[in-house]
Amino acid sequence: MSVLRLMLTLLLAIFTFTGIGLAEDYTQWHWPEGAKVRLGKGSISEITYSSDGRHLAVGGSIGIWVYDAKTGEELNLLTGDTGGVESVAFSPDGRTLASGVRDDTIRLWDVRTGVHLRTLEGHIGHVYSVAFSPDSVRLASGAWGKTIRLWDAKTGKHLQTLTGHTNGVSSVAFSPGGTLASGTGYGKVLFWDIGTQG
Repeated sequence: MSVLRLMLTLLLAIFTFTGIGLAEDYTQWHWPEGAKVRLGKGSISEITYSSDGRHLAVGGSIGIWVYDAKTGEELNLLTGDTGGVESVAFSPDGRTLASGVRDDTIRLWDVRTGVHLRTLEGHIGHVYSVAFSPDSVRLASGAWGKTIRLWDAKTGKHLQTLTGHTNGVSSVAFSPGGTLASGTGYGKVLFWDIGTQG
């Protein structure tokens, strides 16, 4: 027991002396007022690469960590998602990052600046999956409320609600041709020909 205490004391001392400078200098980490060290980055819900492989987004309980995929350098921490992030997706053009959140919303972020662009509302229940169409024009979101919603990815305008699942929608994905597939935790997959509606 005394060895464990000694190890914890040493770790605390290391984090205290090395973490203070980090907390003061690395403003992108959005430290809470008075915090001196961060032990861990919260739980992780989803990880995704940008289509060009340059960025990696890690969504979880703290927010979205954005990394340079080649160097591992932390580029940004996107916060403001109340309740934690369930899913993340880069637009194919690499400009926008979408996050599905436990507070029933979707948030859109500018990848380059980290600026929050807009919040999309209308789902009932956690948003478990988000996906951009191949042309980056539309965004699909699936939620616990058994629906899929389609959005204009640029304006955030709600275009269409798709119904037909009898359980919460846990995953959505576009094919290269634009067909939308959706699935539930109970093994049901539906395919949607959404054409150019909206």
